[in-house]
Amino acid sequence: MPLGHIMRLDLERIALEYVVPCLHDIGFCYLDNFLGEVVGDCVLERVKRMHRDGELADGQLAGPSRGVAKRHLRGDQIKWIGGTEEGCEAINFLLTLIDRLVMYCGSRLGKYYVKERSKAMVACYPGNGTGYVRHVDNPNGDGRCITCIYYLNKNWDSKLHGGILRIFPEGKSYVADVEPIFDRLLFFWSDRRNPHEVQPSYATRYAMTVWYFDAEERAEAKKKFRNLTGMTLKNVHLKYQIALNFFSFPPEGRDRLGITL
Repeated sequence: MPLGHIMRLDLERIALEYVVPCLHDIGFCYLDNFLGEVVGDCVLERVKRMHRDGELADGQLAGPSRGVAKRHLRGDQIKWIGGTEEGCEAINFLLTLIDRLVMYCGSRLGKYYVKERSKAMVACYPGNGTGYVRHVDNPNGDGRCITCIYYLNKNWDSKLHGGILRIFPEGKSYVADVEPIFDRLLFFWSDRRNPHEVQPSYATRYAMTVWYFDAEERAEAKKKFRNLTGMTLKNVHLKYQIALNFFSFPPEGRDRLGITL
Protein backbone atom coordinates (compact mmCIF):
# COMPACT_ATOMS: atom_id res chain seq x y z
CA MET A 1 0.00 0.00 0.00
CA PRO A 2 1.47 3.43 -0.90
CA LEU A 3 2.94 5.39 2.02
CA GLY A 4 0.77 8.41 1.21
CA HIS A 5 -2.39 6.29 1.48
CA ILE A 6 -1.31 4.85 4.83
CA MET A 7 -0.57 8.36 6.09
CA ARG A 8 -3.95 9.60 4.89
CA LEU A 9 -5.78 6.81 6.70
CA ASP A 10 -3.75 7.36 9.87
CA LEU A 11 -4.31 11.11 9.87
CA GLU A 12 -8.03 10.73 9.21
CA ARG A 13 -8.38 8.21 12.03
CA ILE A 14 -6.41 10.43 14.44
CA ALA A 15 -8.53 13.45 13.49
CA LEU A 16 -11.90 11.73 13.86
CA GLU A 17 -11.19 9.42 16.78
CA TYR A 18 -8.97 11.64 18.90
CA VAL A 19 -8.60 15.31 17.93
CA VAL A 20 -12.29 16.09 17.37
CA PRO A 21 -13.60 14.31 20.51
CA CYS A 22 -10.90 15.86 22.72
CA LEU A 23 -11.52 19.38 21.44
CA HIS A 24 -15.24 19.04 22.10
CA ASP A 25 -14.85 17.32 25.48
CA ILE A 26 -11.99 19.26 27.11
CA GLY A 27 -10.97 21.95 24.60
CA PHE A 28 -7.45 20.74 23.84
CA CYS A 29 -5.39 17.66 22.95
CA TYR A 30 -1.85 16.72 22.02
CA LEU A 31 -0.13 14.07 19.91
CA ASP A 32 3.33 12.77 20.74
CA ASN A 33 5.93 11.44 18.26
CA PHE A 34 4.08 13.22 15.47
CA LEU A 35 6.84 13.37 12.84
CA GLY A 36 9.30 10.87 14.23
CA GLU A 37 12.93 11.40 15.17
CA VAL A 38 14.42 11.88 11.70
CA VAL A 39 11.99 14.46 10.29
CA GLY A 40 11.57 16.16 13.66
CA ASP A 41 15.35 16.61 13.82
CA CYS A 42 15.30 18.27 10.39
CA VAL A 43 12.71 20.78 11.60
CA LEU A 44 14.67 21.42 14.79
CA GLU A 45 17.97 22.00 12.97
CA ARG A 46 16.33 24.52 10.62
CA VAL A 47 14.82 26.42 13.55
CA LYS A 48 18.16 26.40 15.38
CA ARG A 49 19.83 27.83 12.29
CA MET A 50 17.28 30.67 12.15
CA HIS A 51 18.12 31.41 15.78
CA ARG A 52 21.89 31.26 15.24
CA ASP A 53 21.69 33.48 12.17
CA GLY A 54 19.82 36.20 14.07
CA GLU A 55 16.61 35.85 12.07
CA LEU A 56 14.32 36.01 15.11
CA ALA A 57 12.94 39.29 16.48
CA ASP A 58 11.29 40.14 19.81
CA GLY A 59 7.65 39.07 19.96
CA GLN A 60 5.09 41.89 20.01
CA LEU A 61 1.97 42.30 22.12
CA ALA A 62 -1.50 42.49 20.59
CA GLY A 63 -4.56 44.37 21.87
CA PRO A 64 -4.12 47.84 23.44
CA SER A 65 -0.34 47.38 23.41
CA ARG A 66 -0.28 46.13 19.82
CA GLY A 67 3.16 46.26 18.25
CA VAL A 68 4.92 46.84 21.56
CA ALA A 69 7.64 44.56 22.93
CA LYS A 70 7.45 44.26 26.74
CA ARG A 71 9.89 41.57 27.79
CA HIS A 72 8.39 41.10 31.27
CA LEU A 73 5.05 40.20 29.64
CA ARG A 74 6.25 38.33 26.58
CA GLY A 75 9.82 37.10 26.35
CA ASP A 76 9.99 35.13 23.11
CA GLN A 77 11.76 35.89 19.84
CA ILE A 78 9.89 35.01 16.67
CA LYS A 79 9.89 34.74 12.90
CA TRP A 80 6.95 34.23 10.53
CA ILE A 81 7.49 31.73 7.72
CA GLY A 82 5.37 30.23 4.98
CA GLY A 83 7.25 26.94 4.72
CA THR A 84 8.24 27.37 1.08
CA GLU A 85 11.43 29.29 1.87
CA GLU A 86 14.78 27.80 0.93
CA GLY A 87 15.84 25.06 3.32
CA CYS A 88 12.37 24.74 4.90
CA GLU A 89 11.32 21.48 3.24
CA ALA A 90 10.86 19.65 6.56
CA ILE A 91 8.85 22.56 7.96
CA ASN A 92 6.67 22.54 4.86
CA PHE A 93 6.09 18.79 5.33
CA LEU A 94 5.06 19.39 8.95
CA LEU A 95 2.63 22.15 7.97
CA THR A 96 1.13 19.97 5.24
CA LEU A 97 0.43 17.17 7.73
CA ILE A 98 -1.16 19.57 10.22
CA ASP A 99 -3.29 21.06 7.42
CA ARG A 100 -4.51 17.58 6.51
CA LEU A 101 -5.33 16.76 10.11
CA VAL A 102 -7.46 19.89 10.43
CA MET A 103 -9.05 19.22 7.03
CA TYR A 104 -10.08 15.72 8.16
CA CYS A 105 -11.71 17.24 11.24
CA GLY A 106 -13.92 19.07 8.73
CA SER A 107 -17.53 19.76 9.64
CA ARG A 108 -17.12 17.97 12.96
CA LEU A 109 -15.60 21.13 14.41
CA GLY A 110 -19.09 22.40 15.17
CA LYS A 111 -19.85 25.94 14.03
CA TYR A 112 -16.42 26.43 12.45
CA TYR A 113 -15.62 26.22 8.76
CA VAL A 114 -11.87 26.31 8.24
CA LYS A 115 -10.53 27.44 4.86
CA GLU A 116 -7.21 29.07 5.71
CA ARG A 117 -4.57 29.50 8.38
CA SER A 118 -1.82 31.88 9.38
CA LYS A 119 1.81 31.54 8.45
CA ALA A 120 3.88 29.58 10.94
CA MET A 121 5.32 31.51 13.88
CA VAL A 122 8.70 30.12 14.91
CA ALA A 123 9.34 31.07 18.54
CA CYS A 124 12.30 30.83 20.88
CA TYR A 125 12.40 31.59 24.59
CA PRO A 126 16.14 32.11 25.14
CA GLY A 127 16.30 30.49 28.58
CA ASN A 128 16.74 33.63 30.66
CA GLY A 129 13.64 33.12 32.78
CA THR A 130 11.20 34.84 30.44
CA GLY A 131 7.76 33.50 29.56
CA TYR A 132 4.43 34.80 28.32
CA VAL A 133 1.81 36.01 30.80
CA ARG A 134 -1.70 34.60 30.84
CA HIS A 135 -3.61 35.62 27.73
CA VAL A 136 -6.18 34.53 25.14
CA ASP A 137 -5.08 34.17 21.53
CA ASN A 138 -8.37 35.42 20.10
CA PRO A 139 -10.34 37.42 22.69
CA ASN A 140 -12.13 39.71 20.22
CA GLY A 141 -13.25 37.65 17.24
CA ASP A 142 -10.31 38.01 14.84
CA GLY A 143 -11.15 34.71 13.14
CA ARG A 144 -8.69 32.36 14.81
CA CYS A 145 -10.47 29.23 16.03
CA ILE A 146 -7.76 26.59 16.50
CA THR A 147 -4.26 27.12 17.88
CA CYS A 148 -1.76 24.44 16.92
CA ILE A 149 1.74 24.30 18.46
CA TYR A 150 4.58 21.95 17.54
CA TYR A 151 7.34 21.61 20.15
CA LEU A 152 11.01 20.99 19.44
CA ASN A 153 12.78 20.55 22.78
CA LYS A 154 14.84 17.41 23.34
CA ASN A 155 15.53 16.09 26.84
CA TRP A 156 13.24 18.71 28.33
CA ASP A 157 12.79 18.48 32.11
CA SER A 158 10.14 20.90 33.30
CA LYS A 159 11.34 20.65 36.90
CA LEU A 160 14.69 22.07 35.80
CA HIS A 161 13.83 24.02 32.67
CA GLY A 162 10.30 25.32 33.39
CA GLY A 163 8.62 26.43 30.19
CA ILE A 164 5.32 24.63 30.75
CA LEU A 165 2.29 25.82 28.79
CA ARG A 166 -0.46 26.09 31.38
CA ILE A 167 -4.06 26.18 30.13
CA PHE A 168 -6.86 27.53 32.33
CA PRO A 169 -10.00 26.00 30.76
CA GLU A 170 -12.94 28.37 31.12
CA GLY A 171 -15.36 27.38 33.85
CA LYS A 172 -13.22 24.47 35.08
CA SER A 173 -11.67 23.98 38.51
CA TYR A 174 -8.46 22.51 37.10
CA VAL A 175 -5.53 23.64 34.96
CA ALA A 176 -3.77 21.64 32.25
CA ASP A 177 0.03 21.65 32.14
CA VAL A 178 1.61 20.75 28.79
CA GLU A 179 5.34 20.12 28.67
CA PRO A 180 7.00 21.43 25.48
CA ILE A 181 8.73 18.14 24.63
CA PHE A 182 10.27 17.26 21.27
CA ASP A 183 7.87 16.17 18.50
CA ARG A 184 4.70 16.98 20.46
CA LEU A 185 1.79 18.59 18.60
CA LEU A 186 -0.81 20.49 20.63
CA PHE A 187 -4.29 21.68 19.58
CA PHE A 188 -6.65 23.95 21.51
CA TRP A 189 -9.51 26.36 20.87
CA SER A 190 -8.14 29.88 20.33
CA ASP A 191 -10.95 31.85 21.96
CA ARG A 192 -11.79 32.73 25.56
CA ARG A 193 -12.34 29.07 26.44
CA ASN A 194 -8.58 28.61 26.81
CA PRO A 195 -6.63 31.34 28.59
CA HIS A 196 -3.04 30.14 28.83
CA GLU A 197 0.47 31.16 29.79
CA VAL A 198 4.03 30.10 29.08
CA GLN A 199 5.82 29.74 32.38
CA PRO A 200 9.39 31.07 32.72
CA SER A 201 11.91 29.06 30.72
CA TYR A 202 15.42 28.40 32.01
CA ALA A 203 16.69 26.62 28.90
CA THR A 204 16.34 27.50 25.23
CA ARG A 205 12.77 26.58 24.27
CA TYR A 206 11.63 26.23 20.65
CA ALA A 207 8.10 25.96 19.26
CA MET A 208 6.21 26.58 16.05
CA THR A 209 2.60 27.82 16.05
CA VAL A 210 -0.08 28.12 13.38
CA TRP A 211 -3.63 29.41 13.76
CA TYR A 212 -6.59 28.16 11.74
CA PHE A 213 -9.33 30.63 10.82
CA ASP A 214 -13.08 30.23 10.78
CA ALA A 215 -14.12 31.58 7.38
CA GLU A 216 -17.14 33.60 8.54
CA GLU A 217 -15.51 35.16 11.59
CA ARG A 218 -12.35 35.96 9.63
CA ALA A 219 -14.31 37.69 6.86
CA GLU A 220 -16.21 39.75 9.44
CA ALA A 221 -12.97 40.69 11.22
CA LYS A 222 -11.41 41.84 7.95
CA LYS A 223 -14.52 43.91 7.20
CA LYS A 224 -14.35 45.59 10.62
CA PHE A 225 -10.66 46.30 10.11
CA ARG A 226 -11.30 47.92 6.72
CA ASN A 227 -14.08 50.05 8.20
CA LEU A 228 -11.89 51.07 11.14
CA THR A 229 -9.00 51.92 8.84
CA GLY A 230 -11.31 54.02 6.69
CA MET A 231 -12.60 55.91 9.74
CA THR A 232 -9.04 56.50 10.96
CA LEU A 233 -8.01 57.94 7.60
CA LYS A 234 -11.07 60.21 7.63
CA ASN A 235 -10.14 61.44 11.11
CA VAL A 236 -6.59 62.14 9.99
CA HIS A 237 -7.89 64.07 6.97
CA LEU A 238 -10.29 66.06 9.19
CA LYS A 239 -7.50 66.97 11.63
CA TYR A 240 -5.32 68.00 8.70
CA GLN A 241 -8.05 70.32 7.40
CA ILE A 242 -8.54 71.82 10.87
CA ALA A 243 -4.81 72.47 11.12
CA LEU A 244 -4.77 74.12 7.69
CA ASN A 245 -7.68 76.35 8.69
CA PHE A 246 -6.00 77.19 11.99
CA PHE A 247 -2.77 78.32 10.39
CA SER A 248 -4.64 80.27 7.70
CA PHE A 249 -5.73 82.74 10.42
CA PRO A 250 -3.22 85.41 11.48
CA PRO A 251 -2.25 85.05 15.17
CA GLU A 252 -4.31 88.05 16.24
CA GLY A 253 -7.35 86.62 14.45
CA ARG A 254 -6.97 83.27 16.19
CA ASP A 255 -6.80 84.97 19.59
CA ARG A 256 -9.85 87.12 18.89
CA LEU A 257 -11.93 84.14 17.78
CA GLY A 258 -10.62 81.88 20.54
CA ILE A 259 -9.29 79.29 18.06
CA THR A 260 -6.71 76.88 19.48
CA LEU A 261 -5.35 73.48 18.55
